[in-house]
Amino acid sequence: MTASYAVALPDGIRARFVDNANGLRMHLLEAGEAGRPVIVLLHGFPELAWSWRTQMPALAAAGYHVIAPDQRGYGRTTGWDAAYDGDLASFRLLNLVRDVVGLVFALGHRRIEALVGHDFGAIVAPWCVLLRPDVFRSMVLMSAPLAGIMLMRSALTTAAVCETSHPRWLRPSRASTSSSSASSRPPSNRWRR
Repeated sequence: MTASYAVALPDGIRARFVDNANGLRMHLLEAGEAGRPVIVLLHGFPELAWSWRTQMPALAAAGYHVIAPDQRGYGRTTGWDAAYDGDLASFRLLNLVRDVVGLVFALGHRRIEALVGHDFGAIVAPWCVLLRPDVFRSMVLMSAPLAGIMLMRSALTTAAVCETSHPRWLRPSRASTSSSSASSRPPSNRWRR
């Protein structure tokens, strides 16, 4: 039996599907007129584009074309492996960035004014901005802190991760240091008695 979920959208919000060129048929809600500056809203877990329905009309009234997609694995977006034992590789952050960039390009935009991420969307958003600063002009993160630009940049290469994101005593030792040197020992736990 197939259930039909007919939900009335608030005035000024439209729903449609767009192929994003990364294998997805993305469901999205949008408000405002095409040709205006674009704001993309990325929902969190376990939410949907529907979560932005109360903010979208106000942003559209302020002069923006507002787009809120159901991200990969959520809502009515299809094209990912939904099998119980399915391949999770498509959910890697770099692929989620491709989803967002692909959606922006599929809608005919090459630059957007702001990318807003809430919860899980706030994990995807900074990677979008870091990897494609030519596309994303600004960013807003809600309910999830930024891990830090230097840590994010360093995560792009294994060698950089070893140099910047690990404590000094976890870094690979250099030829000039011995295993008994102070830099190779873990810090003492001064607060323990």
